Amino acid sequence: MTCYRKKDEIITDITLIIDGKMIGDIDVKKWIHDNYCPEISGSCYRVFSRDFVKVQQLVKRLSGHLSSPGTQGQTAPPTPFAATCSVPMNGVVMEYINKKYDKKLKRIQGRFLIEFKAANGDPQSTVQVNFRAPSESAYTSNRVHLDFVRQRFITFYQRTASDLQVTSLHVAPHQAEGLQRKFPLLFFKLGSSKDTTVCGPFAHVQKLKEFLSQNPMSSDNSPVKRDPARSQSYKSSASSPKLSKPLCNETCPICMEPIPPEKKKALQCKHSFCKDCLQRAFDYKPICPICGEVYGTLKGTQPDGGTMDIRTTSASLPGYERHGTLVIHYHIPSGIQKEEHPNPGQPFEGASRTAYLPDSSEGRKVLELLRKAFNQRLIFTIGQSSTSGRNNMVTWNDIHHKTSTHGGPTSYGYPDPEYLNRVQEELKAKGIK
Repeated sequence: MTCYRKKDEIITDITLIIDGKMIGDIDVKKWIHDNYCPEISGSCYRVFSRDFVKVQQLVKRLSGHLSSPGTQGQTAPPTPFAATCSVPMNGVVMEYINKKYDKKLKRIQGRFLIEFKAANGDPQSTVQVNFRAPSESAYTSNRVHLDFVRQRFITFYQRTASDLQVTSLHVAPHQAEGLQRKFPLLFFKLGSSKDTTVCGPFAHVQKLKEFLSQNPMSSDNSPVKRDPARSQSYKSSASSPKLSKPLCNETCPICMEPIPPEKKKALQCKHSFCKDCLQRAFDYKPICPICGEVYGTLKGTQPDGGTMDIRTTSASLPGYERHGTLVIHYHIPSGIQKEEHPNPGQPFEGASRTAYLPDSSEGRKVLELLRKAFNQRLIFTIGQSSTSGRNNMVTWNDIHHKTSTHGGPTSYGYPDPEYLNRVQEELKAKGIK
């Protein structure tokens, strides 16, 4: 029996692959068929679900009915397993998570333990994150649960790290305390002299810089009247998305040098750059480096040779009882990475994924947008799997799919009345509309 999960930005469906030859009890096979509607290929049962409790019930039921090929019909005892596993993580990201997301960590770990240990005693380098099950529960069903906890944590870690920015500001300790209250999602760490390291989501760091640019701090931590000469060092490296008039002596957010008037290029989104810098950025990806507005056709790094097959079924999704269901099956074959991928010349492992949409007018509209995104190679990419930690794997590329028919938003299933609107916004951000 194998357990793994399909990768998404947060959490996707859990898949159990069961060798039917190892199930000696015909009633158990019937129970699986009636309660989980598995895909059957030869003697292999493939069960998809986003309800962990339901999956755990299945594992518990099977734990007493699995046998090895040479012991057909005999009951297998619970299988002990190593009750711990560990993953190396970036120390800065882990320090931020510990300071700002303690409650989320507790929800992820449940009754299991997540422990952190700095490598070589240096918390700024690599932190070893250990996942440990209670000593009395080191058996098959809890192995699945422990792996689920690990996968949830890795996905949460990757989401946090991808939006994290670290910068340094010249503020006094008492000033940092006031800023911490004003910007609760930022983590202020005092350093030597008046240097303070600030870590947090990119948008919040930019808001902090804009605030300091408009309200330079006096020695008593009170905002003073703006003095352009004094506030210059606090200016954000990017102009505000709401800026409607260009600033004098603008700095290019890419090269951080003043923009000569004759070399200035302003986009429709009101952000300005050096022409040469912007051209190099557009050669890589035709989007505004600041706000992400798409200019032109965005091409992704999805491996070639994939297929997107559609079928319909009369079964309805929760919340769309008057409609059938569109079933999307993606298949990306394994192959060799190209220059656009993380490790050119190395092999990558392909993937097959299944997603669901209501067979309604809006559902079909989303289907056509997804088809367009697939043709522009935007649905998948190659990277690190959040489930196994392995590199060179085909993964989702930030366009959310409903990979389960039930369970609601937390299970990446239905009902979710806002999903079709959200996914259209995600597609629009990539120029698909």
